[in-house]
This record gives sequence, C-alpha cells and structure tokens, in this order.
Amino acid sequence: MNRIFILITLLCITIFSSQAQFKLYERGHDSYTSGKYDDAIKNFSEYLTKYTRDKALDVEVYYLRALSYYKTNDFKNAIADFEETLLLNHENAGNIYWFKAKSNEKIGANQDAIRDYSNAIRELGSDKAAKSKLLYERGLVYVKMNELVSAKEDFQSGLLISPGNGDLTREFNKLDKVILTSRSTPENSSKANQPVVKKDQPPAKNNTVAKKDEPTKSNVVDSSPNNSKSIKTPVEQTASSHTVITQPSLADAYKDEMRYALVIGNSAYPKTIGALKNPVNDATDMAKELQNSNFQVDLLTNATYGQIRAALLKFKEKIDAGDPEKTVALFYFAGHGLQHEQENYLVPIDAAVEFEDDISRYCFPAQRMVLANMERSNARMNILILDACRNNPFPALNRSVEQGLGEMRRARGSFIAYATAPGSVASDGSGRNGLYTQELLKAIRKPGLTIEQVFKEVRSNVLRLSGDKQNTWDSSNIIGEFYFRFN
Repeated sequence: MNRIFILITLLCITIFSSQAQFKLYERGHDSYTSGKYDDAIKNFSEYLTKYTRDKALDVEVYYLRALSYYKTNDFKNAIADFEETLLLNHENAGNIYWFKAKSNEKIGANQDAIRDYSNAIRELGSDKAAKSKLLYERGLVYVKMNELVSAKEDFQSGLLISPGNGDLTREFNKLDKVILTSRSTPENSSKANQPVVKKDQPPAKNNTVAKKDEPTKSNVVDSSPNNSKSIKTPVEQTASSHTVITQPSLADAYKDEMRYALVIGNSAYPKTIGALKNPVNDATDMAKELQNSNFQVDLLTNATYGQIRAALLKFKEKIDAGDPEKTVALFYFAGHGLQHEQENYLVPIDAAVEFEDDISRYCFPAQRMVLANMERSNARMNILILDACRNNPFPALNRSVEQGLGEMRRARGSFIAYATAPGSVASDGSGRNGLYTQELLKAIRKPGLTIEQVFKEVRSNVLRLSGDKQNTWDSSNIIGEFYFRFN
C-alpha cells in the first residue's frame, strides 16, 4: 500500500513539474512575440536546464532563443543555437541557414557565411524571391572577400531570376566596370580571366576535404576519394576497337559514388569518466582505411562537445547536398557510450555529468541526432558503426544508466553496427586496437565483399578470438549493395 502511495506521489510530482516547465516555455514564447528578447532568453535558458521538460519542444526553444540572441546582437550565441536547431532537424532549415549566414557575416566569419548562404540557397531554391535575395547577399560577402568574379556571377544569377531588380543591377554594373578595368592591368589579367565556378552547386567529386518570421564548426583532417579517370590516347582508342567487350567491373559500376565519413575517437577522458587506451588509434586507423576505400574523411580525436557538434553539422551539410542515388554516408565512433532512457549517448571528453539530466545536455544522442540526420539526408545508404560498448562511464548514475548500448530503431537505408550485442559490454583491448575495430579493419581490406559479408566475417573472428565472450551485432534496412573495396 505504501509503495502504491509513493508511486502516486511521484507521478503527481512529475506531472506538476512538467506543467511548471511548460509555463517557462510559454513565458519565453510570450516574451519573444512581444519583443522582450532578454526575458525570452532568460526563460528559455531556464527551461532547457529542467530534466522534467518536454524535450520534444527543445528544437523550438533553441530556435526562438537563437532568434532572441540575434535580435540582441549576440551573434555568437545565436550561431550556437541555430546549429542546435539544425542538428535537431527543425523544419525551417532554409531560414535558419539564412540567419546563421547573417550572424557569421556580422562577426566577420565570411567563409562560414558563404557556406551558410549556399546551404540556404539549396534549401530555398524553389522560392524565386528568396533565392534572388540570397544571391544578392552572398554576392556582397564575396565583394568583402575581394572575390569579385564570384560576386558578379551571383548578381548576374539573381538578375536572371528577378530582372530589373535595382540592388542587383547596381552591384552588377559596378563590378562589371571594376573587372573590366582590372583586365587591362597586366598583373591582374590572368586572375580576372579565371573560369567562373557555380558557388551554389555541390562540390566537384574530386574536392577535398518554425515559423518564418524573417529570412532566413576541432582537429579535422580532410581527404578526398580518388575519382580520376584515365584518358585513352588516340592509339589506345584504335586498339580497343578490336578488343572483345567485357562486363563492367565492380569499380566501374560504382565509379561515380560519393562517399563521406565522419570518424571520431575519444581516449583522453578525465579520471571521473575513465581514460581509454585504444579509441584514438582505432579512429586514426579507421580513417586511413576508409580513405583507401574512396571515402572523404573528417577525423576527430579527443573531441569536445563543441568540436563534435561542429563536425556533425559539417557532415550533415555534405550529405544533404549529395546526389541521392550516388551518396554514401558513414559515421564511426570509438570511445565511451551509454544507454539512457532508450537512447544511446556518445560521450565527448569534456562531458560534465554529475546528475541524470546532465546526460542529455552534455552527451550526443546517437539515434535522435546522428542517425536521424543521416536518414533525412540525400544519402542512398547510411552506415553507423559504434565501438562504444564499454563500461558505464558514470558509475554514480548506475540506476539510470543501462549496461552497454541499446539496439536502435532501424532507419530507412541504414546499416547499424555495434561492437557487441545490445546490453553487453566490450573490453578496450590490449593491443593497438580494440578487438572489434582490429577485425573490422582486416575485413574492410578484403576486396569484393558486400557490407553484410564484411560484418559477418568480423562477427565470426571476434567470437573466436574472444572465446565466444564478445558477440558483435548489426541491423540493416538497406536496399542495394555496398562494397568497401572493389579489387
């Protein structure tokens, strides 16, 4: 009887707390709509600290707080909140990129502003009025950067959409005179005659690495897939006309595939969490293998929350802009992970977790933030590899943190791989690499294996080498084939 009474009491307290937190959201919303932006920031910030809040509202809270920061000229905090809304998949992505571009321009981060304007153009390209205005504003940033040819091209593209626009006409004519003058100067002639590159189009294959109330990233190593094609000489062309036509190879069939990977390895955790020996080695070696498999790789080691967030946003932007029939996205994480409230969290090295509600604040939800963004992208296939099934990094929270990682909901076109079965843990390993990544690296190197065959081989070898103690796990909802190596 006492137990029932306690449960009812706890339920009542939870309901009362949730209602109180919603009041904070309402006050923040009312303050924003009435122009009291400092009050809105205060209420939204307090709301986000509450464990009993309705987290489904977080994306809107971050969005409104970002707009409030923007209105009060606090552009750095505005950028951080806009990034959060993008990672949480706010439906108003085009306008968010637009605001973020303006914020970056205000703080002098012009290259970041260009990237955000390009993303806004991609998202809002079907709205002619918005696109012409975006081209005009991006062109002005190019002028600031003295990239006059690119600026002129933006103004010209804008005029094709909005003929007679006064602002675009004025800037286009002004630049036209400047460029013509520069061409008559010998030292500038070669520069002025460089070919024009469309800035709002996706990068070439061999590149390295709400409410619509107004218009609307780390130690990273970039590499690019080798997509160069051999060109036959006239003699070779003549000779080949007498050869027998053969079936195209695997490499030929996938020669246009664009592959992007974000690889993270965290070892240098503080004593309160527990340092790990192998994740940095695992991630570094995995990055090299993926480069050899024609992936463009972003590598982070011993990454903080801010560094991971910036890298996730950059990764999202790449795969969002990809060809939906030819893009493959891969995310790899080695380090501490945990399962809490049916979500798997990846732990950055600066996670300050003392209480249960700190988990969602200082760690990254793999399902909601990583996999969901991959699923909503243009990638034809998403590969998520988690070598993060180690011991509980927060033993003080043992009651709320479940052992190992949980099996995630299979997203469309996704292959999800874990170092061990759900609810189990894997050791950090005694050699250079953890056992799981050690065997995965070997399997990836074998040519002609489908992705399913690669992970079956990994499972077989890990089981054998661990004496049947570590059973790797994967789940798949993919359509079509994928090969790490062709030959």
